[in-house]
Amino acid sequence: MNIGLFQFAPRRGRPDENAALLEDALRASSVDLLIAPELATTGYLFLDRGELADVAEEVPGGPTAARLARACRETGRAIFFGIAERAGDRLYNAAALLTADGACVIYRKAHLFDTETLVFDRAGASTSFASIAGTNIGLMICYDWRFPEVARLLALGGADLLAHPSNLVHPHCQDAMITRALENRVFAATVNRFGSESVGGVTVQFSGRSQVVSPLGERLVTMGPEEEGVRVTAIDPALARDKQVTPRNHVLEDRRVDLWGALLNDHRSAG
Repeated sequence: MNIGLFQFAPRRGRPDENAALLEDALRASSVDLLIAPELATTGYLFLDRGELADVAEEVPGGPTAARLARACRETGRAIFFGIAERAGDRLYNAAALLTADGACVIYRKAHLFDTETLVFDRAGASTSFASIAGTNIGLMICYDWRFPEVARLLALGGADLLAHPSNLVHPHCQDAMITRALENRVFAATVNRFGSESVGGVTVQFSGRSQVVSPLGERLVTMGPEEEGVRVTAIDPALARDKQVTPRNHVLEDRRVDLWGALLNDHRSAG
């Protein structure tokens, strides 16, 4: 499977321009799946919920999803991109995976970060799996990386690849995703934006450095902190389905689930 990482700096508050950039990248790249950053259609910072509502879109009924769905059909490719989703009176930090056969999978970010908590609604459970070109994709967004349970549950569900659109500001995530790949024996593709945004006296600097990590913890692709464009790599899902660390050790079957009850009880008591 060929995956592409589209690292760029979304234009804040300009969904039409960003949708055009996403479409151009998809049409120009020979990939099975193109992954773009978190909130790729809108930019990241918002003055208030009203400003966010002005640029949020329905998925798949909105103009960006319709435009990119058409490009997927015409190219035979898939795209996974971050979007501010409007669902009734709710606003979600979401990502949409659109495929060549017309499927649309929407994942809503489970763990909101910092100022996101002021403008986005907290999501309940949402679809977090898709399949592209014989590869099982587990879906997550940015700050979800801080919680190892997210990647573990995706691995237990059969994910070969963690697709991880991001707007990263802390320096640790790219290294932590090596651990997520190693502890679950999966591929991990983190696609970050670069540049900065300033709104209402708040400035956020993003770190770029998009990457693909193998189940053995090797960086297969690494982009620079301000590199713009698409980088492509091939992955073999069979490598992610081999969970044997040694002939006697299996990374999932060796878990001591029998001990977890006591650990959870101790945690509740401490709380």
